[in-house]
Amino acid sequence: MTEVTSNRSPLKSPRILLVEDEPKVAAFIQKGLQTQFYAVELAKDGREGKTLINSQPYNLVILDVNLPYLNGIELCGYIRKKDPHIPIIMLTAMGTTGDKLSGFEAGADDYLVKPFEFLELLARVKALLKRAVKPAEEDTLLQVADLELDLREKVARRGGKVVELTAREYTLLEYLMRNQGWVVSRLDLAEHVWDINFDTGTNIIDVYVNYLRKKVDKDADIKLIHTVVGMGYMLKAK
Repeated sequence: MTEVTSNRSPLKSPRILLVEDEPKVAAFIQKGLQTQFYAVELAKDGREGKTLINSQPYNLVILDVNLPYLNGIELCGYIRKKDPHIPIIMLTAMGTTGDKLSGFEAGADDYLVKPFEFLELLARVKALLKRAVKPAEEDTLLQVADLELDLREKVARRGGKVVELTAREYTLLEYLMRNQGWVVSRLDLAEHVWDINFDTGTNIIDVYVNYLRKKVDKDADIKLIHTVVGMGYMLKAK
């Protein structure tokens, strides 16, 4: 397996659920996808994978066939009934035609036999994510409670009133809104909003979040930008 590195991050990080019980394989895949700026959450068995798929939204699922408690075929069928559109890639050491048919019949979109090159997995992940998002369905408006971000006009509104933002504040707000309901660390913000991947030793991120909070939440009954102590920030309505 070959690792890949990247020096550029997209504004929106697709969220991937990886269900894999082999620690070395799981760590390899997770690290590789994270270098490509995908947000990867790991489940170590089928039961944990089922719990996570019921509690969080994901853009794609990668799951092993041979899993403890609930095998990959069963979990795949469950996920497919819950969400007919989410892309699913199955991983297995078994590569017979019968094995592949079982996976596809359960609802898998793609099937990769171990061992595999990471570049091959990455290509399939990108292809499935691209296919899952149709051009007509691309975001033009982000909304959380009464906060709206018009991506065409590059304008923010709260309760119908325009919120005057600098270019950096706009980018910061867009990233928070695209990741609504998730804790976003200061490092995430440094990488995706400021395009730096190291600790600058300053509190510039906290300062900008406070600027943004004053503009977005100051006169609102419902506060949307929350500090998660020791972890980062979260934008949510409740």
